[in-house]
Amino acid sequence: MEDQVVRWFSESGLFAIWISVLLNVVISLLGFVPSVFLTAANITFFGFSGGVILSIIGEAIGAIASFYLYRKGIHKFLPKKEFNNKFLNRLHTSNGLEAFILILALRIFPFVPSGLVTLAGAVSKVNLSTFAIASTVGKIPALLIEAYAVHQVLAWEGQGKVILALTAFLLILILIIKSSREK
Repeated sequence: MEDQVVRWFSESGLFAIWISVLLNVVISLLGFVPSVFLTAANITFFGFSGGVILSIIGEAIGAIASFYLYRKGIHKFLPKKEFNNKFLNRLHTSNGLEAFILILALRIFPFVPSGLVTLAGAVSKVNLSTFAIASTVGKIPALLIEAYAVHQVLAWEGQGKVILALTAFLLILILIIKSSREK
């Protein structure tokens, strides 16, 4: 996927920046698609610093757009949403400084899906500006860590990438087996 996005960037010239931002907004709106392939494409095409900055801008705009659209539509369908995470549930009922700190912390933690943080924020009492600032500031360290990891993987030769792919496959297989046993 990363290779295809890099091709789109190279074919689009000056519009590559806008394509990257637009893809980030679409990924954010979908809420469940990981953006790591776009971060990789941004780093590959725009260089490490430029790619990281563009990823931060794109993800910030995407999170704000998602928050706004989720908030406009979500109360019709999920007025009393409960989450399986105590921090997301706490965010759901908080506002002000507490909501700011929770959003900031949840954005930094790599284990909490970005779409869930945005959804929890959208159904909470937090206002758009508090969400936007906390979300963007929290995404910066998370994206720096992600970008560094992506950069390291991109530098690996074939053998390292095969080991990574096999490890990922085994982890997914373990999760599938574990989840099927719990049912």
